Amino acid sequence: MANNNKILGEAKTNKKDEFYTQLSDIENELRYYKNHFKNKIVLCNCDDPRVSNFFKYFAMNFEHLGLKRLICTCYKNLDIDLFSQNQVERAVYSIYEGDKNGNHIVDRDEIEVHELKGNGDFRSRESIELLKQADIVCTNPPFSLFREYVAQLIEFNKKFIIIGHQTALQYNDIIPYILNNQIWLGYGFTGGAGYFISKYEDNASAGEHRDGMIRVSGVTWFTNLEIAKRHEELILYKRYSPGEYEQYDNYNAIEVSKTAEIPMDYEGVMGVPITFMDKYNPDQFDIIGVSGKYGFGLQSHRFYDEFKEIRQDGVETGSSGKKTNGNPMLQGKSIKGNYYKHGEEYVHSLYTRLFIKRK
Repeated sequence: MANNNKILGEAKTNKKDEFYTQLSDIENELRYYKNHFKNKIVLCNCDDPRVSNFFKYFAMNFEHLGLKRLICTCYKNLDIDLFSQNQVERAVYSIYEGDKNGNHIVDRDEIEVHELKGNGDFRSRESIELLKQADIVCTNPPFSLFREYVAQLIEFNKKFIIIGHQTALQYNDIIPYILNNQIWLGYGFTGGAGYFISKYEDNASAGEHRDGMIRVSGVTWFTNLEIAKRHEELILYKRYSPGEYEQYDNYNAIEVSKTAEIPMDYEGVMGVPITFMDKYNPDQFDIIGVSGKYGFGLQSHRFYDEFKEIRQDGVETGSSGKKTNGNPMLQGKSIKGNYYKHGEEYVHSLYTRLFIKRK
């Protein structure tokens, strides 16, 4: 799984995004959103209707969902391979407005196909004009352009259900949307991992391998549509004990390393892992800050300017003035991360934390 995530990272770096979503995963997620689609125009703006399972899902369920119109745009791909079946001179967009002859089949002559002047990029003027028509956007956007893609949806005030990687919860471009309740997580993939039709080599174990697919952990659905999951109360069972929950050195908050261990009776600020977002209920908690290098920490946070960076073998490599990059610090915490020296003490940089407080 780690190797597959490395491949995903390399794909983002190299602007290669050939990860195609299975129809079963689309069906499993979108069954929770049925009440949002009636009389709506749906746009899939990263999808060739000839190969896209998003187009297939909405076209097959057009009447069941009560859609008004389905629009798909196809990015022109110059690479001739399995994932470039749109071997045409121009990028295209298609429009489907339902079954017209009563045979309950999506016929080819019921799909309007129009050529685009440009390459079909979602940022192009033509694609933006189609975006303006849409009520809901649903697709698997390029992971390498996830920040830009979400920013455009927010700019044009669009409802959406899209796939992204959990690491996006830490992006400095995405964090403000989370804090402002403009984006949250959907129901997600089974086991927190998705199988995508892909040409990349799959490094999953034999029991998890599927021919022609790659297993990627940490992928999830992002949305701004209200769903029942978003308002399910997180059941808490533990009580606060000062001896069990450590106080950060540089934040006025306690460390809670697992979402399931959030104390039911603590009224102060708590630092929790980003996986908390999967259980986040805005009726139960406020998200009031985020740690890390992105600058969205708490007001009470302070840097330790006198820290020196220490390698894990104990060799001093930094110089005075090294900062903690906004990470919450716990003295003597034996976890992965950089070692820092504070006077005679050694402290460890934690992973990114969301700072939450009970309502």
